[in-house]
Amino acid sequence: MAVSQELLDILACPKCKGEVKLNPSQDGLVCEACRLVYPIRDDIPIMLIDQAQPLK
Repeated sequence: MAVSQELLDILACPKCKGEVKLNPSQDGLVCEACRLVYPIRDDIPIMLIDQAQPLK
C-alpha cells in the first residue's frame, strides 16, 4: 500500500511548510524549495528534518 493521495494533499515540509511531492521511485517525499527528500518507511512518511536527505 502506497501513501494515499489524501495524505499527500495535507502533508507539508516541516522546514518551510511548502508542498512535498512523491519522488519517482515512491520511497520519499521531495521538497523542491528546501532541496530535501523525506524518506518513506513501511508506507509511513518520516517528516523529521534531521531524517531528510539532500536532493541530488
